[in-house]
Amino acid sequence: MHLRRLARILSGTLAVLLLLLLPAQALSVQEARELLEEYYIDPVPQDVLDQGTVQAMLDKLGDPYTQYFTPEQYAEFLASMEDTDIVGIGVVSLQGSGGLTITSVLPGSPAEYAGLQAGDVITAVDGRSAAGVDSSLVSSWIQGEEGTSVQVTYLRDGDRRTITLERAAITIPSTSFQMLDGHIGYLECTTFGPDTLGHFQDAVSGYDSAADHWIVDLRGNGGGLTQAAVQSVGVFAGKGVMGYLRSGSGSCSAFGQDEEALSINPVIVLSDGYTASSSELFSACVRDLDAGIVIGGRTFGKGVAQTLLDQETLPDYFPDGDAIKITSFRYFAPGGATTNTVGIIPHLLVPSDLARQVAELLSATAPGGDTSGYYRLDLVWRWYIDKDTVRQPEYREAFEALLSAIPSTARLWTGTGGPTGWRSTDAASVAAENGVSWLDRSFTDTEDSPYAQAIDLLGTYGVLSGTGDGRFDPEGSLTRAQLCALLAQALNCNVPDGPSAFTDVSMDAWYGPAVNALAGMGLVSGLGDGRFAPDAPVTHEQYISIMGRLARYLSLNFHEAYAQMPDGASDTEALAPWASWARGDTWLLALSQRGYLGNTLSLLWDDLGEIAPQSVTTREEAAALLYQVLSYTGIFPI
Repeated sequence: MHLRRLARILSGTLAVLLLLLLPAQALSVQEARELLEEYYIDPVPQDVLDQGTVQAMLDKLGDPYTQYFTPEQYAEFLASMEDTDIVGIGVVSLQGSGGLTITSVLPGSPAEYAGLQAGDVITAVDGRSAAGVDSSLVSSWIQGEEGTSVQVTYLRDGDRRTITLERAAITIPSTSFQMLDGHIGYLECTTFGPDTLGHFQDAVSGYDSAADHWIVDLRGNGGGLTQAAVQSVGVFAGKGVMGYLRSGSGSCSAFGQDEEALSINPVIVLSDGYTASSSELFSACVRDLDAGIVIGGRTFGKGVAQTLLDQETLPDYFPDGDAIKITSFRYFAPGGATTNTVGIIPHLLVPSDLARQVAELLSATAPGGDTSGYYRLDLVWRWYIDKDTVRQPEYREAFEALLSAIPSTARLWTGTGGPTGWRSTDAASVAAENGVSWLDRSFTDTEDSPYAQAIDLLGTYGVLSGTGDGRFDPEGSLTRAQLCALLAQALNCNVPDGPSAFTDVSMDAWYGPAVNALAGMGLVSGLGDGRFAPDAPVTHEQYISIMGRLARYLSLNFHEAYAQMPDGASDTEALAPWASWARGDTWLLALSQRGYLGNTLSLLWDDLGEIAPQSVTTREEAAALLYQVLSYTGIFPI
């Protein structure tokens, strides 16, 4: 059944205008099946479609962002989206399968007085379960009349607790602004809403003449209106394409904005594990368009958009005012990389609670006639660090975090005097000079590896972990279990629920969640008899095939290149030694990409002809190709 689509982005959903001539009735199971099959981003399993009720279908689907609303729930959902001044308890939250995860607690709110903290998961409100329920609907349960009570059940460190709070009037400004130290513009944005662009425009147009740096704090920002995020990042990045949407059928469309930038000064985005959805899109635009850098923690990893279908868009399906929203599209950043699962890897990975101070350290005004009082970090832009500021006790911890986060590809300089006097230095020397500690995130045994820089960069960004004693064991062979653990960490995978998909993989094993997470993403598979063989070695053709699938998942560009593979491309002489099932992805990584001069660019760690397909993959070879894929797809920030 083919339905016409008209996309408009609203609160992370796409409202679709459809005309269908069907009998007027409440949404039936059959209609729900039709809508899921038409709109859902992936093929819907038959056991989902075979469920006897609409809610059972959605529960079996297991997607927390696909939600059915009764007429009453939908009215509450719409009302909660329109609120600006609300009566509630004062928390900002992010939706998860188990309930609402609190990302921040507003100062002076009932939640703060009751001791609620970021990271707590609200599982029930007044006895109603929040598991699998849309976040806006749960928020509407929490809200109510001022002075009335609400009972909240939450999880903290595995302990379930229930408290009663008194609702109070809460004003939640989506964006606030202040000038720091007279020259740093600081915008704190908790959500992207209808007024966000105006706040950004007012701040930047009013104060850019005084500000030489901008900080946009998106920690705890779970998203909001996609167009608001796109327009707001345009204040710094200017006009152009800000991203792409790809449907389940594979069709793609670009979106962007047409306004010129209001500032030519660099912007630093602050992020954490609760920076999600539209906030990740904002961060990705800053990264891909070189408007600045991202500092803080790795982001949440929500790169999907939902289609909202209701009485306005489908009156014959929803005559009584009920509605459904269905995950229908994947977001891709301007450079073509997804944020789904993998999130945004910051340019400087530092504890999120220190991110603002690290940003302030990097935002010193460029020295005029004398460089001797400054350090300089070349990372996308030139960032200046005042030597007197780093020696202040309140900045010591942030300075240590900054030095520990600097990748080996960045250049660090110390001023030697005069207007242009700079001498190259390194983090260890600067730490010693200032009497502070410094954590070297590289490995102790990679010096002789031909892939040392790639391995150590992955370690610096927390993408790789070693053997637990500071070593990486670069020449060690890679088992199937180790491969899954490596990729699950690199992708920042969520731990799956439920039983293992394989008879020889226990969810209690150290590799069990990683194996099942990768299998759920379609990156690895079993032997066909229910087993996975976790201790078996990974051959070169197996690993390259998996990494080809990963590149297609991460990048719109690789996805399109594979889809448009020329006839006969996988049958070339160079691929003859490779198994037929491995040739497509091997071609993708070794032969499909072209440089500016039309030359072939291979992502493999060696010439294709020098790699024996059936030989066992070593850990250093695995790290080298992982680095290339993450860098070439734009996931890696450097």
